[in-house]
Amino acid sequence: MKKHFYLSLSLLFILIFASACGNGDDQAAEPKNEEPKNEESNNEERTLEDAMGEVVIPANIDKVIAPYQEDSLVALGVTPAAQWSIGDTVLDYLQDDLKDVPKIGWDLPLEQAMAADPDLIIFSSPSAIQNGQYEEYKKITTTFVFKDEVSSDWRKQLTQMGEILGKQDQAKEALENYETKAEEAKTKVQDAIGEETAAVLWVMGDQIYLLENDRFSAKVLYNDLGVKQPAFVENLGPAGASWDPLTLEKLPELGADHIFLVSKPGEPALEVLANSSIWNGLDAVKNGQVYEINDPSYWTINGLIASQKAMDDAVNALAE
Repeated sequence: MKKHFYLSLSLLFILIFASACGNGDDQAAEPKNEEPKNEESNNEERTLEDAMGEVVIPANIDKVIAPYQEDSLVALGVTPAAQWSIGDTVLDYLQDDLKDVPKIGWDLPLEQAMAADPDLIIFSSPSAIQNGQYEEYKKITTTFVFKDEVSSDWRKQLTQMGEILGKQDQAKEALENYETKAEEAKTKVQDAIGEETAAVLWVMGDQIYLLENDRFSAKVLYNDLGVKQPAFVENLGPAGASWDPLTLEKLPELGADHIFLVSKPGEPALEVLANSSIWNGLDAVKNGQVYEINDPSYWTINGLIASQKAMDDAVNALAE
């Protein structure tokens, strides 16, 4: 139990870190994995501007490392040379595509980066570079660092990833497919629940966290699907770099008609909720409008594929 708890705390720290740096199935809407036709820009050297200045992107990039941004790579049909991890923890929702990809530490140790022998390293923001080692990474290979305003918006991140990798057309198509899917899903949800509200609770270890309206899957719920926010969520304001747990005593103030309960099975706080008269007294619980999401990996990250999966969950729960 202690091992599980400390792993959960470690994962929470990294997700908070990633949100600070990056602020997580309709077949027709899924990004296509085949190479786009007549797209030759990856065969040419080009110069782009990143958070650190100008970067010369080499031609014919083959091996890329982009920790915690694998969603954008997979959406563009690119398999990274190594994937983000904390111990054995990886982005579960991408493992159909990345199951055979070796792991690399979340803080991208220099030795591991060198061993992967990449043509390009991509960081989500300047603050994602550990211990001020930017110049050391540049000695290994070409290094690109996203600006904060780009990495905080997965649409902008995907667009720039397309520019970096010479896959602009594929990025544009993936985004257009997503917007089409979102409009169809929004209509279904609006027809089903109208002005009813919803909230997202994330359970990890013995803590309960509430997603602000601009954090991870909550953006899908409120922005893409147009679900109404409870006043409690609306009054929280923008997401900060760190999260404060939500106490049981605060739960009645949430006032949500629907609750998405995001958690891996067996987290200690789930049992606390199940045995709590406060939780069982909530209208959403009494009305059977709590939806358990057993894979937090795509509800607690920003990305096109993650957003599509969260959208599917929301539509299945609210409109079908």
